[in-house]
Amino acid sequence: MKKYLLFDLDGTLTDPKIGITTCVQYALHSFGIEEPDLDKLEPFIGPPLRDSFMEFYGFTAEQAEEAVAKYRERFQDTGLFENEVYDGIPEMLKTLQSKGYFLAVASSKPQVYVERILEHFDLASYFEFVGGADLEETRVGKGDVIQYVLDTCGLSDKKEKILMIGDREHDVLGARKQGLECVGVLFGYGDRKEMEDCHAAYIAESINELRKMLLS
Repeated sequence: MKKYLLFDLDGTLTDPKIGITTCVQYALHSFGIEEPDLDKLEPFIGPPLRDSFMEFYGFTAEQAEEAVAKYRERFQDTGLFENEVYDGIPEMLKTLQSKGYFLAVASSKPQVYVERILEHFDLASYFEFVGGADLEETRVGKGDVIQYVLDTCGLSDKKEKILMIGDREHDVLGARKQGLECVGVLFGYGDRKEMEDCHAAYIAESINELRKMLLS
């Protein structure tokens, strides 16, 4: 298939639910909003935080910025590691690397956090490059992060050989914006309808199915 693979982080390589939702809960609390049900905060997993606070809670742009700052207050030392690697991911990455695939990460999470998470869970060594958003949020949309990875790695002329792998529609749409195909995975936080509605090029229900697809 494709030899250059760009992976999303949250919901694709790791399950970050507890860390992300408790930090969103913490940020909402600072605005006097109590949400005890972490399941209701799952939509925050994946998309840029600022957009999610505005979409789901009607925050103004200024309020969303304040909420993101509050979120990071807890996330940078605690929520960052309330996370776990999906079973089978390290083995899949090791196999892909051993067969000469170029592996990189393209995440909407700030790059400094992505790097710390990958190091903490012993995944960093599998990737040639790790790309994420910047803390100033001038580069935060998935399409912008993907373009940053392509430019930095000199891959802009190899788009037909590149595949994005992610679990939410913004992964698919960001990839399409840059002329890339995307595999939508169903073991994260997007479902089949979401992947079909945004016209993911491929859909993988499990990590085993994803592995077979990438190695075919």
